[in-house]
Amino acid sequence: MNKDTNKSTFKQVFDVLSKLNKRFESDRYMKKMSTIQLIELMVNAQVNQEPALRDIAGSLNDEGLKREIELDSIDASTVSRRLRGLATKELKSLFKNLVIHFGVKDGFANLEKQLGSLYLIDSTTISLCLTKYPWAEFRKTKSGIKAHLRLRFSDEGSIPDDMVFTPAKRSDRSQMDQLVVDETGALNVFDRGYNDYKKFDEYSKNGILFVTRLKSNAIIEYVADNPISPGSVIDKDQTVRLGGEGRNRMQHDLRLIETKDTEGNRVLILTNDFERSAEEIGDIYRHRWQIEIFFKWLKQHLTVKHLYSTGYQAVENQIFIALITYCLLALLKLETGFNGSLRTLQRLLKTCLYETFDSFLRKLFKEKRKSKGRKKIDHQQIFEAILRQVITGEADHLDDLSFCPVIL
Repeated sequence: MNKDTNKSTFKQVFDVLSKLNKRFESDRYMKKMSTIQLIELMVNAQVNQEPALRDIAGSLNDEGLKREIELDSIDASTVSRRLRGLATKELKSLFKNLVIHFGVKDGFANLEKQLGSLYLIDSTTISLCLTKYPWAEFRKTKSGIKAHLRLRFSDEGSIPDDMVFTPAKRSDRSQMDQLVVDETGALNVFDRGYNDYKKFDEYSKNGILFVTRLKSNAIIEYVADNPISPGSVIDKDQTVRLGGEGRNRMQHDLRLIETKDTEGNRVLILTNDFERSAEEIGDIYRHRWQIEIFFKWLKQHLTVKHLYSTGYQAVENQIFIALITYCLLALLKLETGFNGSLRTLQRLLKTCLYETFDSFLRKLFKEKRKSKGRKKIDHQQIFEAILRQVITGEADHLDDLSFCPVIL
C-alpha cells in the first residue's frame, strides 16, 4: 500500500487495481468511461450497496466521487452497456492478480509450512425471476444462478481464490475439476454434495488430496482399523473401500474418520490423506464452515442478491466485481493491521472515502472510551450526612418518598 497518507482513502484503496492491470483490451474502443473507471464505480456501488443502475449513475452527483474517479457524469444505460460488454476474462484476470497480491502480503507461504495449502470448495445459489432470467435454468417456477467458489484458507481471514459461474441447475460435482487444486501439498476440502467415486479414484491415482463428508447411504467395506491416540476426540480411524460390486466400486482405499460435532452428532469424514493425524483431519474439515460464513457475508453486505442487469455476461461480471470488492476490503484490513470485523471496516470506509487516508486511519484506530464501571457509593458518608440532618432538625425531607440519599 502507498505510504502517502495525505492521499484520499479512495486513492489508497483503488491504487492497487491500476498497478495490477495497467492495460485493458476493452479500453481500445472506449472514449467516455475507461474500464478502471467502470470498475471503481461498480466497486463503490458494492461498498455502498447501491440498489440499481440509476443509483450508480446518480452517485456521480457527489463531487467527491466525481473528483476521485475523474468522471463528470454518466447515464444508467451507458453503465449497463459497459457492464454487459466488458470481457469477463479481464475481470477474472484482475481478480486473480488481486488474490496473488493478497497472498504475498498475508504470507501464505508461512501458513503452508504449518497446514499446507487449504482450499475450501462449495457453491451458493441465488434465486431469480423466471421471466427476466430464462437462461438461468433452475426449477419450473423460478430461475437461479450458482457461484461455485474456491476459498483459500488464511489465519487473517479466508480469501476467494477462484469462481465458476453457472445456471443453478448445474450440479456441484459438474464443476469439481475446475475448482480442485492439483498442486503438491494442496488439500481440497468440500462437502458431501461433491461425492463422486470415479473422481475420488482419479484424484487418489494422481495424488490430489481431499477431505469431505461421507453420505449416509454409502456402501462401505472396512479394510483395517488405524490406531487412535489415547484421550482423542476421534472415535474411529479406519481404512475403507467404497461402493458395491460392479462399476461403482472404488479401486483405491480411503480413510474414514468418525468423530462428533459440538452437539454430539456423529460425523463421518472421508479423505485420501493417510499422512496427517486423524485429529488434524478433523480440525481441517471444521475450517470448511469458513466458506459458509463467506457466502453469508457476501450476500448480506455486498450487492449480489440484487442484480443490475439480466444478461448472462453482465450478471457474471457483477459477481466478479463483488469478489474484487471483498478482496480490496480484506487487503485494506490486512495492510492497516485492523483487528476488528470486516463489516466495521466497510461501514467506516463508506463515510471516509474522500477524506485523507491519515484521517481514515485515525478514525479506524480511535480509542474507545472505557467505562469506569458503576459509581461506588460511600454508605458511611451518607449515614453521617443524614445523622447530622437529624441532629440539627433538618430531617423533614426524609418523609418524602421521592428522596434518594445517594444523590446529595
